[in-house]
Amino acid sequence: MSATQQAEEAKDTAATGVVLTDAAAEKVKALIEQEGEEGLALRVEVSPGGCSGLRYGLYFDTDRREGDVVQPYGGFEVIVDRMSVPYLMGASIDFADRIDAQGFTIDNPNAQGSCACGDSFH
Repeated sequence: MSATQQAEEAKDTAATGVVLTDAAAEKVKALIEQEGEEGLALRVEVSPGGCSGLRYGLYFDTDRREGDVVQPYGGFEVIVDRMSVPYLMGASIDFADRIDAQGFTIDNPNAQGSCACGDSFH
């Protein structure tokens, strides 16, 4: 990645606070292409729920809501609602496809703890 691309990605990341690893970005792009629906973006949100108080949501969405922060990301967009942005500043989303782990994971420096099942955080 060139210095210009890194600077552009850093600027875009500042908008939503979310960084996708290369593996996560490749998987999101592949899943969006597989869906074949025009205008799909990855929505990342934090909502009340779970045993620790807050729960992550990652899903594909075509809707744009008032206050959404939209970040272009290598062929697709990442959307974070304005209420979730402070909770996600500095968060990194990764994708693993190994025998011992599969799926998306979120490493969030703002999370002070999580529940035993790992489904929610505080």
